[in-house]
Amino acid sequence: MSDGAMLAVFAGSTLRLAIPLVLGATGELVSERAGVLNMSVEGMMLTGAFAGATGAVATGSPMLGLLIGILAVLPVALLQAFLSITLRANQVVTGIGINILMLGATTLAYREIFGGRSRAEVPGFDKWHLPLLSQIPVFGEAVFSQVWLVYLALALVALLAWVLRTTAIGLAVHSAGSEPKAVEKSGMSVMAVRYGAVLFTGVLSAIGGCFLSIGDIHTFTEGMTSGAGYLAIAAVIFGNWKVGRMLLACLLFGGTTALQFQLPAFGIQLPNALLIMLPYLMALLAVGGLVGRQSSPAYLTQAYVR
Repeated sequence: MSDGAMLAVFAGSTLRLAIPLVLGATGELVSERAGVLNMSVEGMMLTGAFAGATGAVATGSPMLGLLIGILAVLPVALLQAFLSITLRANQVVTGIGINILMLGATTLAYREIFGGRSRAEVPGFDKWHLPLLSQIPVFGEAVFSQVWLVYLALALVALLAWVLRTTAIGLAVHSAGSEPKAVEKSGMSVMAVRYGAVLFTGVLSAIGGCFLSIGDIHTFTEGMTSGAGYLAIAAVIFGNWKVGRMLLACLLFGGTTALQFQLPAFGIQLPNALLIMLPYLMALLAVGGLVGRQSSPAYLTQAYVR
């Protein structure tokens, strides 16, 4: 394989591996902009991956599996919202607790339904070959022949950037996390805005999980998200709570993950453990504030009291 072809494969792999992070981070960005640190993205993605795979097997339709995956995550998102917004519980603790709960629940259900260590293939989405773009020499097939959820994720990022910048909904989301009293004075409910933001996170996290199970590898394995939810949260911080920079952070994490498979193909030999930890090392640098000055929403993690 030529160097150009290997670069094309790397670019396509980077995009594909970044998409679950893009979906989770897009939802998390809205939640954090509204003042809620939703640490349960990992659990939501895992629930979506399991419910999507199970639904696809039960119905024989990946589209119905996707719908079932989204519906299954909504109660998880409501639980997160109720604990962190209504009960004003610690958002970090409740999120991690939900992650642990959903890891145990999906593992138990998986073993009961599919059997221990099953790798049964489930119905999944086929790749779309974009007209014209997929016919570009060298790069076309590798980059522009992806599952349709890839293009949906990128479209949602563009739509979110427009909504947050130009609409009243975007202004309400910003204000709920930076100046909640202004939201109340305008006649809107801060709690309603924050509930909506957490539910939005749940929907996109569910789609991200379904992408893993029925969009990418067409199977479900225990704990298959492997920290993708935490990387999505790190991408929001890495991107300084800005849509464009968040997208670049997700692509960076996707690229470092793709390096695990591409560096040996280029003849570069590094310890496998080092390659596996690369995306998490980048996330650590982001959370540690070592990638530049960060300015989080003023009321992030703070419960609103009238």
